[in-house]
Amino acid sequence: MHMLFRTLLHLLFFSRRRPDLDHRAVARTRFITLPTDLDINRHMNNGVYFSIMDVARFDMLVRNGVFGMMRDKGWYPVVASETITFRKSLSLWDRFTIESKLVGHDDKAVYMEQRFVRPGADGTPEIYAAGFIRARFLRKEGGTVPMSEIIEALGITDAHGIPEWIERWGTDVALPATRAAAPSVWG
Repeated sequence: MHMLFRTLLHLLFFSRRRPDLDHRAVARTRFITLPTDLDINRHMNNGVYFSIMDVARFDMLVRNGVFGMMRDKGWYPVVASETITFRKSLSLWDRFTIESKLVGHDDKAVYMEQRFVRPGADGTPEIYAAGFIRARFLRKEGGTVPMSEIIEALGITDAHGIPEWIERWGTDVALPATRAAAPSVWG
């Protein structure tokens, strides 16, 4: 439940008070590690990282105008795949920033990188964790929004492919389509 409040706080107050962004800009969203974010080891729970990444993505979508465009068109984003790598732990009351950036798109999805960053010993931003997501856009009345329609709606004129490794990752971790058979059989 606390993530709902955190999301609403960012969407209704913080995001609207921050500068607008270009679609290709790095969005920086600030957070504090709260007591409800911790696990038994007294550092941020690994599942909470994904939830906070959601909040940061919505902050970015509000600031770059995509959220309003999606709402007007009856679209909404869903994460199809995500992965994260941890380097250092975030502890109670740690202030950190999530840097979110669109990596590119293929014919079905958009890809984003999100980094959890804190100031290092010399003050330079230091990566604590980094995650990648693959997201699709769906219509509220049903069905998937084709990437060509998204690109047209955003006015993107330059092709923005993705690195080969992230394309392989997206393919390798994909599950069958929702209408295809997906039996749970262990080998």
